Amino acid sequence: MPVIQTAARLRPFGTSIFSEMTALATAHRAINLSQGFPDFDGPDSVRDAALAAITSGQNQYARSQGRPELCRAIAKHVGDLRGIELDPMTAIAVTSGCTEALMAMALGILEPGDEVITFEPFYDGYPVVVAAAGATLVPITLRAPDFALDLAAVAAAVTPRTRMLLINTPHNPTGKVFSREELEALARLAVTHDLLVVTDEVYEHLVYGVPHVSLATLPGMAERTLTLSSAGKTFSFTGWKIGWAYGPPALVAAVQAAHQFLTFCSATPLQLGVAHALATLGADFFVELAAMYQRKRDFLVGALEAAGLRTCPVQGTYFVLADFSPVFDGDDRAFCRWLVEQHGVAAIPPSVFYSREPEAGRHLVRFAFCKRDETLQAAADRLQRIGGAR
Repeated sequence: MPVIQTAARLRPFGTSIFSEMTALATAHRAINLSQGFPDFDGPDSVRDAALAAITSGQNQYARSQGRPELCRAIAKHVGDLRGIELDPMTAIAVTSGCTEALMAMALGILEPGDEVITFEPFYDGYPVVVAAAGATLVPITLRAPDFALDLAAVAAAVTPRTRMLLINTPHNPTGKVFSREELEALARLAVTHDLLVVTDEVYEHLVYGVPHVSLATLPGMAERTLTLSSAGKTFSFTGWKIGWAYGPPALVAAVQAAHQFLTFCSATPLQLGVAHALATLGADFFVELAAMYQRKRDFLVGALEAAGLRTCPVQGTYFVLADFSPVFDGDDRAFCRWLVEQHGVAAIPPSVFYSREPEAGRHLVRFAFCKRDETLQAAADRLQRIGGAR
């Protein structure tokens, strides 16, 4: 009988930490603040538009690169928001979530032996997609509590094999939003070394008191930057998995070359639901969305601080990192298991989001605040026990 095992290039990654923590939370009936998805739905009008598409017979394959209605809506949204002019038919590719956009990008652009500079802690899909393409991830460590950019470290990491900068802003899991000055410095580095840049901006509308700067808008960057985003985080329909990539047609064509053989197309009625969202929900929706999440952030940060944890600043996303060392003597995995088993709250141990210096994350824990107010209140009530036990 043949020996059957996972391919060597994917073997190091094992089971996702999200699956592990969700299973643990379920086993202990814990309040799950680990995985980043809302426990509520987005606007009824968006859901209804997708349902109308289903009932009207829009249920067959879409154009592989995206339904024209959605591509036009994305182009208008980006133009209105960022001032970037896009040809809807050539400069945009619709994918099955941003995760598939990342995989299609890596397979379509990277060659074996290429190096990709990114920042850790990182979304755990980054090393997987880079490894699948036969390339090498080169992480630069961002350090708590402010996770400031070390430009000298980035510059020192550039070699003749460096092909790409992969930047996530607003940044998961830290909640950092890269400043204009940081992005301008990275842009100059990219131009100097003729690097491609991929920016993961799925949390672009979730910023609190600071501006989100899209790197493609900076001088010299439009022609070398592929921007990724999605509908899941913005419209609270993460299970729909509708994402997109936009940028120079040649980069988009490279994404599309892989996308057509990964999924061929994303779900037709869901694309039409997202097209409706982008076309009909005005600027007030995005302002109110950020305000809602800022209130949730402030509530959870207060609960964590009251429990004795030290929180890191949260400028964007719907995650907060906290230092648990004042209340627990052990590493992040041990803390997360203790938190579930003893206090009924599930979180994520962020050392799994590092490859170069996991020790930088072993005193931290990540919580998601994209939950109903009653869910956050119930978690706060349980977290109170930590503070009372000290």
